[in-house]
Amino acid sequence: MMGWFDFARAPSGTTVETLRLPLFPLNTVLFPGGMQPLKIFEQRYLDMAAACMKENSPFGICLIASGSETGKAAEPHPVGTLATIGDWEMEQLGILHITARGGRRFRIIETQSNGANLLEATVELLAAGEPAAVPLERQRLLPLLQRIVKDLGPQRMPEPHRFDDAEWVGYRITEVLPIQNLAKQKLLELDDPLARLEILETFLDQRKLLG
Repeated sequence: MMGWFDFARAPSGTTVETLRLPLFPLNTVLFPGGMQPLKIFEQRYLDMAAACMKENSPFGICLIASGSETGKAAEPHPVGTLATIGDWEMEQLGILHITARGGRRFRIIETQSNGANLLEATVELLAAGEPAAVPLERQRLLPLLQRIVKDLGPQRMPEPHRFDDAEWVGYRITEVLPIQNLAKQKLLELDDPLARLEILETFLDQRKLLG
């Protein structure tokens, strides 16, 4: 049954949160706390969106590893992000515009495709990192991000703006960088927010984009 959490006991005795949910493989990477506008027109995803809105349940967004966004179900990368539907509108019959907001990261345990080529998956929810401040040596990233947030506005960068949170800062910079999706995927999969900031600083420094 989609949309409900299940709590499984891992062999080590730790508790693992698992969830059954529909997947939406895309040629984009959604980060926790991020906003992603989507145009939905395939019937399988219109039905998925309708069910998620009715049940107030999430779906999963994953970067496509092979295949395409339309037609036969694509193969997703194993780590993705929960998405909930915020704003939506259907000005034209059969074309739904939604804004998906990123929640927790997950790792796919197993997938299956239903008769409509909609992927459904059992996923393990990944724990959010421990809150960590932006280290002093990485705070030169902040003026750039503050300019980006101001330029994009609250629709793309909604409050709260957590400029003191290393994970939030790293996600927000990564999602707007003009880099390949595979590089963004690797940064999504990284568990250490401080390591993510170090990688971002090195990248931006090499391109002389930091003051």
